[in-house]
Amino acid sequence: MNHKKQNKKAMDTSGIEIECVELDALKLIANIYALDQRGVVPNNVVYESAAKLAGVPVEQINHLEPIGVAGTKHSVFKRKVRWHQQTLKNMGLLERVERGAWRLSEKGRKHLTKAEPNVAMLAFSTNLGIAIWGACERVFKSINEPITLCVTSPPYLLRTPRDYGNPKNEREYIDFILRSLEPIVCNLVPGGSICLNVSNDIFERGSPARSMYCERLLLALHDRLGLQLMDRLVWESNKPPGPAQWASKNRVQLNVAYEHVYWMTNDPSCVRSDNRRVLLEHTKEHLRLIKNGGDQRNASFCDGAYTLRAGKSFANETPGKIPRNIIKISSTCADKRYLAGLAKSLGLPVHGATMPLALAKFLIQFLTGDGEDELVADPFGGWFRTARAAEELGRRWISSELMMEYVMGGAGGFRASPGFVSAL
Repeated sequence: MNHKKQNKKAMDTSGIEIECVELDALKLIANIYALDQRGVVPNNVVYESAAKLAGVPVEQINHLEPIGVAGTKHSVFKRKVRWHQQTLKNMGLLERVERGAWRLSEKGRKHLTKAEPNVAMLAFSTNLGIAIWGACERVFKSINEPITLCVTSPPYLLRTPRDYGNPKNEREYIDFILRSLEPIVCNLVPGGSICLNVSNDIFERGSPARSMYCERLLLALHDRLGLQLMDRLVWESNKPPGPAQWASKNRVQLNVAYEHVYWMTNDPSCVRSDNRRVLLEHTKEHLRLIKNGGDQRNASFCDGAYTLRAGKSFANETPGKIPRNIIKISSTCADKRYLAGLAKSLGLPVHGATMPLALAKFLIQFLTGDGEDELVADPFGGWFRTARAAEELGRRWISSELMMEYVMGGAGGFRASPGFVSAL
C-alpha cells in the first residue's frame, strides 16, 4: 500500500513504497491491552479496537452466522477475538480480571513484540515525518527519496543480549550494521552524512582488553559502503561507573566516560556540515580580549604551529565559539524521564538504551540546513529521539523500529506535534 502524506509541505512520500501487511492476530489483540491506559479492558472495547486495526467494518462485529451442527447463531468475529484471548492466557501474557474484562499479565507487560520480516506498518505520523513498525532493511529498501542525514544508535555488541536482541559476535554485528545502513547510503545525497553511535566498552571474553570491533566496523563502512570518515566524535556523558569487572573488582581499567559517534560521508568535497549552525557562547575571557582590541602579545607556540599577533589575534567580533569534537551531554534528561513515566503508565516496557534528545539535536543542526528538502533518517528508532529532534528543528524525518512496544512508547513524545496521527 502506498502511503502519501496529505500535507505536501512536510513529507513528500511519492517515492516511498511501504507494504503494510495485516498484523498477526495474536499480536494485534495483545497490543490493544498494552496501549489502553485503563489496564483492565472490557471486551466491547477490544472488539471495536480489533475491528479498527484489522480494517473490519464495525457492523461485522455483531454480524451473526450459524455455527456448529445445531446452527446456533453467533458473532464469528467475537468468537475469534475470545479464542485469541484464551491463547494469550495460555501463553501467560493475558489474565482475566472478571467476566468480559482482561488485562496484560506481569509477563505480558514485559513482552516485546518483534515485527515479522514481511511486516512494514505505518505506526504514526506528523506533518513532518513518519514512523514505521518493521525491520529497517525492509523499510528503507522500499524508500526512494534523497536522505540528507542518518543519526542512529544501533543495538550494542553485548555479551548479554538486551530484551530487543543483538548479534552474538563481531562478524555478525558488522554484517548486521552494514545491511541496515546500505539502503540508506544508496539514497544519501552527495555530501550527506551518517552518524553512528557505538559503544567503546566491549571487551574480549574473559579479558580486560577492549574489542577492536569499532575499528573493523569503520574499515568495513569504508571498504564495503564507500563511506569516508569525517571524525570520531566523542560523546562524554554521565555513564555509570564501569566496567565493574575490570575497574571496580580487578582494578586494571579506568571507569568509562564516553562513547563514539562515527561521522561519515559519501563525499567529503561537498559535505553539508556547517559549524556556524552550532556555535557556542564565547567565554568571558574571549569577550574581554575582543573588547580590549585582541591579545596584546606577540608569541609563538609549538614550534610555530600556533602564533599570537599583538592587536590582531582575538580582536575580531565573531558570532560564537566553534565547538570541539568532544560533546558533553548527559545521557539522562527530562524528555527521557517523561517517556519512561508514560511507558509505565501504559504498561509498556521502559527502553534501556535511548539516545538523549540534545545529542541528536546537535548533530542535526550541524549536519543539515534549514531547507524543506532536508530528510533525516533513523533505522533504529527506539523511542524515536532522532525523529523527535528533527521534528523540533523543523526537519522532515523517517524512522523505523522493530519492537511494537517501543513504537507505542515513542509515539507519546509526538502527540502534541502538528498533524499527529496514530495507526496503533
